Amino acid sequence: MEDKKIKKMVAAAMFAAFTCVATMIIRIPIPATGGYIHPGDALVILSGVFLGPLYGLLAAGIGSALADLIGGYFIYVPITFVIKGLVALLAGAIYKRSGKSTKSRLLSVALGGVGDLLLVVLLYAFAEFFLYGGAAAIGGMGPNAVQGLGGLVLALVLYPVLEKAYHAIS
Repeated sequence: MEDKKIKKMVAAAMFAAFTCVATMIIRIPIPATGGYIHPGDALVILSGVFLGPLYGLLAAGIGSALADLIGGYFIYVPITFVIKGLVALLAGAIYKRSGKSTKSRLLSVALGGVGDLLLVVLLYAFAEFFLYGGAAAIGGMGPNAVQGLGGLVLALVLYPVLEKAYHAIS
């Protein structure tokens, strides 16, 4: 039992690190908010899928928030932790509940990606409304939707490869 818990913690730390790197490696600026589009959302979704809701929340939230901290987006650190953590929590809950067969697992990943798209667009708009005003919040919704859609597609591409690797070590 203890060995399984240690493996889960190590996997969570690895997903946090991968999420941070994926978030920082490619950045496309969003002028309206000063933020950026990145491929890290795919790892946020997959954190929830592979680690489950709780460990996924922690890995995705920590990895994404760490990217904001390292990147100098200090005001976004707690916001990002909450939003990305919720995305992973949702993706993990969907996957845990409905990912029973090969086909339903892929559909569950896609549904987690849709959840990512909705949560990222709506919750960042909510936060940015208070930070920058209504125009900036609305201006950031399109780019955040692109980021969410990119995360969904990339998660679907990465899932089959990571599924084999993850189950080989767990």
